[in-house]
Amino acid sequence: MEFFNTLVVILDSTIRLSIPLLLACLAGLYSERSGIFDIGLEGKMLAGAFAAGAAAAVYGSAWYGLGAAILVSGFLALVHGFASITHRGNQIVSGVAINFIAAGSTIILGQAWFSQGGRTPSLGGDSRFGAITLPFAEAVRDVPIVGYVYYELISGQSILAYFAFFMVFATWWVLFRTRFGLRLRAVGENPAAVDTAGISVTWLRYRAVLITGALCGVAGTYLALTQNAGFVKDMTAGRGFIALAALIFAKWRPVPAMFACLLFGFLDALAIRLQGTPLPLVGRVPVQFFQALPYVLTVILLAGFIGKAIPPRAGGVPYVKER
Repeated sequence: MEFFNTLVVILDSTIRLSIPLLLACLAGLYSERSGIFDIGLEGKMLAGAFAAGAAAAVYGSAWYGLGAAILVSGFLALVHGFASITHRGNQIVSGVAINFIAAGSTIILGQAWFSQGGRTPSLGGDSRFGAITLPFAEAVRDVPIVGYVYYELISGQSILAYFAFFMVFATWWVLFRTRFGLRLRAVGENPAAVDTAGISVTWLRYRAVLITGALCGVAGTYLALTQNAGFVKDMTAGRGFIALAALIFAKWRPVPAMFACLLFGFLDALAIRLQGTPLPLVGRVPVQFFQALPYVLTVILLAGFIGKAIPPRAGGVPYVKER
């Protein structure tokens, strides 16, 4: 029973750690399905996290923080769209530039506004998204196995966590069951055919990058207002790039993307759990080894276990309208 309780605790940590990855992965899914590669997920998440922490600290409301994060991340998404769609610039260069801008500006603005070394003030109460207790969670808490799983694993998550899992199936429905999704997938494969049908390639791709910006803003909000109690310098810690790796691992499909993010979250949770624990035949392993473990395994999984991942054919290629 002790093993079962430990497993549930690790799975609970898995969910909490995978939420920002999942939101960023779904964000990249919309953009890349439309043919716009977005390596700037990391920067948009970071800018969103800072905006959420700053707005929540000033206004005392987590919802203000969420709104600010979506606006700031959406603005950066529009910048990326303006560079890569309107002006047909290099999408990789544009994404890298957004990462650099976010990394530098969050520190400068944080120090200028709050004088705490780039951090925002510590948040609590209504300034954060707290855990939600689902109906009957307390009543079934002592029921063996099922009750404990419901109480510890399913209940007690943030509203943003439930939103992330809802967005997995909403994304699947939008992409594969709606006219917008059909057009979005088509513009990522053959934009000339979409244009010939009288549909604006530019407007479709702009809508995709706006959805990407909004979801990155929610991911940053989760980092700043749920997982932590405010913004901390470089708090995304490469999660945007792991989300891109999960997107490739899932071959640009929403439900496999969810399982890929849960896998990476599990590796992270397991690494945290094993820190400081002596291993058989090895002894105590340095903390840095466990901190690097999720990133190393990400590379191993991408290198050998996903087979051939074929991106959208028009991905990364600016569309030039034929005259």
